Amino acid sequence: MKLPSAAVAGSLAARQAIDYNSAPPNLSTLANASLFDTWRPRAHVLPPFGHIGDPCMHYTDPETGLFHVGWLYSGAAGATTDDLVTYHDLNPNGGQFILPGGKNDPLFVFDGSVIPSGIDGKPTLFYTSVSYLPIQWTVAYVRGSETQSLAVSYDSGRNFTKLEQGPVIPSPPFAVNVTGFRDPFVFQNNQLDALLDSAPGTWYAVISGGVHGEGPSEFLYRQHDPDFQYWEELGQWWHEPANSSWGNGDWAGRWGYNFEVANVFSVDDEGYNNEGEVFTTIGAEWSLDPIVPQVSDFREMLWAAGKVSRENGQVKFTPTMAGYLDCGKSAYAAAGKELPASSVASQKSGAPDRFITYVWLTGDFYGTANFPTPQQNWTGALLLPRELSVGNIHDVVNNELVHETGSWRVASECSGVTELTTLKQVIAREALAALTSGKSFTEAGRKLDSAGVVPFERVPESKFHVITASLSFPKGSRGSDLRAGFQILSSEHESTTIYYQFSNESIIIDRTNTSAAARTTDGIDSRNEAGPLRLFDLLRDGEEQIETLDLTIVVDNSIVEVHANDRFAVSTWARSWYAGSREIRFFHDGEGEVTFGNVTVYEGLYDAWPDRSA
Repeated sequence: MKLPSAAVAGSLAARQAIDYNSAPPNLSTLANASLFDTWRPRAHVLPPFGHIGDPCMHYTDPETGLFHVGWLYSGAAGATTDDLVTYHDLNPNGGQFILPGGKNDPLFVFDGSVIPSGIDGKPTLFYTSVSYLPIQWTVAYVRGSETQSLAVSYDSGRNFTKLEQGPVIPSPPFAVNVTGFRDPFVFQNNQLDALLDSAPGTWYAVISGGVHGEGPSEFLYRQHDPDFQYWEELGQWWHEPANSSWGNGDWAGRWGYNFEVANVFSVDDEGYNNEGEVFTTIGAEWSLDPIVPQVSDFREMLWAAGKVSRENGQVKFTPTMAGYLDCGKSAYAAAGKELPASSVASQKSGAPDRFITYVWLTGDFYGTANFPTPQQNWTGALLLPRELSVGNIHDVVNNELVHETGSWRVASECSGVTELTTLKQVIAREALAALTSGKSFTEAGRKLDSAGVVPFERVPESKFHVITASLSFPKGSRGSDLRAGFQILSSEHESTTIYYQFSNESIIIDRTNTSAAARTTDGIDSRNEAGPLRLFDLLRDGEEQIETLDLTIVVDNSIVEVHANDRFAVSTWARSWYAGSREIRFFHDGEGEVTFGNVTVYEGLYDAWPDRSA
């Protein structure tokens, strides 16, 4: 991995002197950039150095067929990919393709999205231009602080040139006391075209925010002219009461007080489909104090599917199911875009039209943790690309478990069984194939019925690997104290435990013993992570059984992604210190026999940035 020359000169000796077989010092006392490689991932998207922000501004270039992935980076920067596996910086040293400092954005460039063939048939960026501070949902909104502006690229995305004009959306809706008004996401939708009598192929935009004292909202706009200069306000097509939740809140957290980074897209069970079911992903901001909301770092990355209708002349989105896109406390600000079958990546893999999204994993808990950032010289990453589509769960026993207001809904019922529909989210097929190719070993299956840990017979060669496994549970497990899973990044000094817990139907990542460095250094978060996942009762060969837990655990040095049953994800940091913390162990606790099957470890991972390491 290449560092800027000054950083290389100042830190190489210090990096070599660190002893990862001994207890860690207070890391904040080490030299700048001395920890650059210690926890740096290999297969994830992040800049060459420095702080990465929200993923945004993705698109497929119609001229090259390459997929462009963007992120906030003191402006915005990005890379291209022809396979969703390896990436190539658009500009040298990961430089920005747009910077703040213009007439419309003297302070900041916030999130935006790209019309692939916009002005002059070129990629056209629709983004939030920032002129005034403060901007935070708990304080009074500064008028004119967030406007929506345009920029065009004439050099295949390496630079976006701002239009010499004012913003195309210069203010929030008239006389609405907003909590925020940012992150425009452009999309096309056949259902909206029909409801609004729009010309086919019309572009729409949702802008995220909310209303003080009322709750979060998505503001909907429609393209008015072929040059994208005017956008017709269509009102708050989705609004939720302040700090309310989906159902009882167990399956989709809180809507909070303010929405951010909303995306809108349509998918079916094959992938992206302009006539498919309408979904939205949103970041929700909230506070522990519902009476006097305080500035907080409580955020949740959610999704919702719903019906689109027209009521009293206004188009409305009404959720029918909702859930977490990622349950990690540091996982936020997801942004995606359709990836057509005609793209280079999809042609290589034979994939249909898809919707691909990336989630940001903030490295310092949204800037609130006193992490030793100078010593690391980078902060945060984007999680692996995910394909989103409509998912189905077949042959589900028709009992009370299926009829809650949850992250699923009943699609059909017949003879005592149901079919459920939910959001399917999986690691993009190209990335998953690359992660699980090459060197691997199979661990013999186990049946465990007593509390304890059992080490794998083999130890991975590095902290870069993928674990896949299937866990089967006895019928009497529901509501019990049974917990089972794996310990990873383990040694006599450290371990991270990932397990399913029946008492609250959740996958837990126990990080209390994850990092020896957390015991010597402030700012290394060691709180547990958790997310809800219901394993339904299924009918198999005439017998009822609890749904098998199918796990894919990606360990990319310090980034851990846990994917389960094609509908669940929880991601976090596991910053193990000792070089020997590489063991994997079976974990069991509570009453009941658990069968661990199909356990495979794939070694090494791929290098997502071949140009940087050349």
